[in-house]
Amino acid sequence: MAGSARRIAKSPDPDIAASDDVKLAFAQWRASLVGVQQVSRHTLQNYSRDVTRFMLFLQSHNGAPTDLQTLKSLSPREFRSWLAALRRSGLESRSAARALSSLRGFFRFLDAEGLCTNPAIEAIRAPKLPHSVPKPVSEQAAANLIALADDNANAARDVAVLTLLYGAGLRISEALSLNRGNVPPGTETTNSKAWSKWETLRIRGKGDKDRVVPVLPAVRTAISDYLTQQSNEVDPAGPLFLGKRGGRLSPRAVQLMVQRLRAALQLPDSVTPHALRHSFATHLLAGGGDLRTIQELLGHASLAATQVYTEVDSKHLLDVYDKAKRHERDKKR
Repeated sequence: MAGSARRIAKSPDPDIAASDDVKLAFAQWRASLVGVQQVSRHTLQNYSRDVTRFMLFLQSHNGAPTDLQTLKSLSPREFRSWLAALRRSGLESRSAARALSSLRGFFRFLDAEGLCTNPAIEAIRAPKLPHSVPKPVSEQAAANLIALADDNANAARDVAVLTLLYGAGLRISEALSLNRGNVPPGTETTNSKAWSKWETLRIRGKGDKDRVVPVLPAVRTAISDYLTQQSNEVDPAGPLFLGKRGGRLSPRAVQLMVQRLRAALQLPDSVTPHALRHSFATHLLAGGGDLRTIQELLGHASLAATQVYTEVDSKHLLDVYDKAKRHERDKKR
């Protein structure tokens, strides 16, 4: 609960166009998202923004701040009008669907607390989402990215970051939030016992949920090579990966680095830091890894989020089959 309180303190209740009773309920809902559901700060901000936009829409529509009685009396038509307004503003289907989900969550909270019940929102269909699958980087392309990163002023650091993303399947935020203290003392040299015994890494993922991932030898080597270039007087509570000014390396810096590398290698725009995480999962699955294990390694809350990689693997197999058939036909000509 201490972490929850800190997140609430860092993300104060946004100004919401509503009456005092709705404002109070909104603050309580946000507290439950953090304390009970343990959502991340980013998720909390998105959900809160969705509901505040809805309240602004209602105020503009009705000409007055919204109270609980107004929420109780809303019809399906008014919810659909709000969704239509979101689409007209240029919001994509995925974001509109999330906004509806956020609002449903708020209304379910109101119902559970006995503050307001309105079944009309459950009758609203979410916008149809385009079906897409992750776009992983091939093993060769990932190797080329890491090899090319080994040729710049921050070579050791960049190689360590990319190797960690690909070799452990981390989100970029997870990798860059690591502190020096997350790496055992003595791993600055590959000749030490501490280095050879370093087999796992504890990661703080979405919703402040911890998971343990294995540290492959290639990851150990890359991080060790990076640490040998750092000062011996390193703050264990300080960031593992440092930026230009000595602070924590930013996600944007890594994104720009990968952008430069993929341009040099003439790789598609789908090659991003997050694509390396997709590659980790896809290549594990192709190598015989089971979905439950991959789910735990990725830190997915549900198996459904991991199952999407089975589609990626199936597509790869179909592509291989199609190429083989074309090659066979060409030989017969």
